[in-house]
Amino acid sequence: MTQTPIAPTQRKLSKAEGWKERSNYLREPVATELLQDTTHFTEDGIQILKFHGSYQQDNRDNRVKGQEKDFQMMLRTRNPGGFVPPQLYLTLDRLSEEYGNGTLRATTRQGFQLHGVLKKNLKVVFSSIIKSMGSTLGACGDLNRNVMAPTAPYKNRPDYEFARKYADNIADLLKPQTGAYYEIWLDGEKAVTAEEDPAVKAARQQNKNGTIFEDKEEPIYGAHYMPRKFKCSVTVPGDNSIDLYSQDLSLVVIVNSAGELEGFDVFAGGGLGRTHNKEETFARVADEICYVAKDDVYDLVKAVVATQRDYGDRADRRHARLKYLINDWGVEKFKAKVEEYFGKPLSAFKPLPEWKYYDFLGWHEQGDGKLFVGISIENGRVKDEGGFQLKTALREIVQKYNLPMLVTPHQNVLIYEISAEHKQAIQAILDRCGIKSETAIDPLVRYSMACPAMPTCGLAITESERVIPGILDRIRAVLEKLGMPQEHFVVRMTGCPNGCARPYMAELGFVGSAPEAYQVWLGGSPDQTRLAKPFEEKVPFNGLEAFLEPIFVCFKQGRNLGESFGDFCDRVGMEYIRHFVTNYPSAASMTTETNELEVTASNDNGDETGPAGAAKVRRRISVRDEIYNELKDEAARQGKPITQLATEAISAYLKQIKE
Repeated sequence: MTQTPIAPTQRKLSKAEGWKERSNYLREPVATELLQDTTHFTEDGIQILKFHGSYQQDNRDNRVKGQEKDFQMMLRTRNPGGFVPPQLYLTLDRLSEEYGNGTLRATTRQGFQLHGVLKKNLKVVFSSIIKSMGSTLGACGDLNRNVMAPTAPYKNRPDYEFARKYADNIADLLKPQTGAYYEIWLDGEKAVTAEEDPAVKAARQQNKNGTIFEDKEEPIYGAHYMPRKFKCSVTVPGDNSIDLYSQDLSLVVIVNSAGELEGFDVFAGGGLGRTHNKEETFARVADEICYVAKDDVYDLVKAVVATQRDYGDRADRRHARLKYLINDWGVEKFKAKVEEYFGKPLSAFKPLPEWKYYDFLGWHEQGDGKLFVGISIENGRVKDEGGFQLKTALREIVQKYNLPMLVTPHQNVLIYEISAEHKQAIQAILDRCGIKSETAIDPLVRYSMACPAMPTCGLAITESERVIPGILDRIRAVLEKLGMPQEHFVVRMTGCPNGCARPYMAELGFVGSAPEAYQVWLGGSPDQTRLAKPFEEKVPFNGLEAFLEPIFVCFKQGRNLGESFGDFCDRVGMEYIRHFVTNYPSAASMTTETNELEVTASNDNGDETGPAGAAKVRRRISVRDEIYNELKDEAARQGKPITQLATEAISAYLKQIKE
């Protein structure tokens, strides 16, 4: 017996629900406004344009008081598993020069972004991408985003091949079916695309338990699409290159001893977006849900999507992601609802090995006699700058050898299908263009990520991509000063709390909280299996070294043998580190003409104050070297922390002058 999906919640819906309902399946007002001689879209148009894969932005560096904003569009490609055919890459490269800002940016979801496109050029850019076997449909908006998968193109590892195949198939299953995309960007001409797996097409049309809307242009999504964005990944046991715990839905390929696909373990409920000072918003890691046999996987995916589609919060967009539904309901209630849509009981989750992070940089065997090479792209920005000619190198390699590439979840690229006889010539191009090998990259840089942030992202509170190279240099300088020159850990930075570079899974995460200031998170795992914890609400950009030094000393003195920075922070806890930092004589190692004393603010009861879940409030006072040295000696004689002695001395003096 077929069922009809439930209607959207009867609570007052958010404005976004109205935009979607009035759009006629993503057609309007984009189609109308595209024909208007304006530099930008209206608010309604901006929201619907996202579903087509484009954000309207303005370059804040070019803002002039009294003049119109420098409006421009960012386009994001949809590349399941990161696959980019050679003709598509060359098209993107050309478009970035002719209509963009001259660069490409590899994203943390395995696509590319074009920045700086003007509204008047939008249609030619869209159509060029589509005609080159590319797509932007669903790269943004309230629907399934780009489906991620490990990028290693192993031909002798069936599990990796299955992961890439099912990333493609699930992307097809959940792809918007509206004709709006081709009507607007190709004037109704149907693009040449790869043939869908028949099982995917059948699953999309099959309605067992209310998972689809019959006789609708969007059988899975309906007219309202999803309450918010929905993110999927497919991986293999042990490979966490795709940050599976941060996804709404993750599938893990399970093969038997003969390498034959049996089914998938299923995780659900991850998500990292949050809002400062809104405790009801939070980052969350995915839960283990079930195991599903391969023949039922599409029905299971539809059941999870339908549960979120029908019960996700459409009244409050800050509370609309699947993570909040599972958090509010609990895993067991969520599983019970998924079972109703699935039509049968869920099977028990199968045991998995420990997760590890892999980036696949450098040269590797594919397993079929050919090679692939992983190329690091710092912060994902493909550009030419001085002796660093990455954009030229990639263009030359792809043009000369007609090679496909895979964008990684860490904003790098793998070029593959390389014949062994071409390895030397390709490496010569990389060397000539100043591209470092994986062994020459500082590990702090290699394992870091940052979002674009300023000047184009409208959500950015402060800088990210443009400042992280300098911040990593400063972190390295502090480590070297403290005698830890080889130490490294996962550093991630975003210009706002949305978490696009996944900072809440990092060992050291920076999240923009004010102009030139960052919230700091500590304690994620090196392999991204654990959430970090908030440590400090607002660290000024210029105070970074003084802030980090005592934390690193705490780590150096208290770590177990071989323990990573993130594991140490998680083991000892934030309060332990705060206590150490508060009592750390940070000025002792400074060599400038003045030294700084750190004073911790307290209330009348002597309790240290500070924001909930963050470090205590600390103020720094500069004193001359001779005064500092006297305080240091006296503190040592009395056996007191220098901060305590300084506080007592200042308090006594202030009391004296008031009498």
